[in-house]
Amino acid sequence: MRRRHVHLSRDVETAQAVGRRRGQPIVLRVDAATLHRSGHRFFVADNGVWLTDLVAPTCLSRVD
Repeated sequence: MRRRHVHLSRDVETAQAVGRRRGQPIVLRVDAATLHRSGHRFFVADNGVWLTDLVAPTCLSRVD
């Protein structure tokens, strides 16, 4: 893939719908507040998708 940013969904339902495009989705919750406090920048694409350059593994948890 040629993506240069991590694409973030606003809610679990949207993330699951997007993930189903490629099979059985695995949804991860991103602690965006911690990332933001650490200095990570977020962007909103023209299509409304939130983007960031990277997500530290410590800011991820699995949504069951």
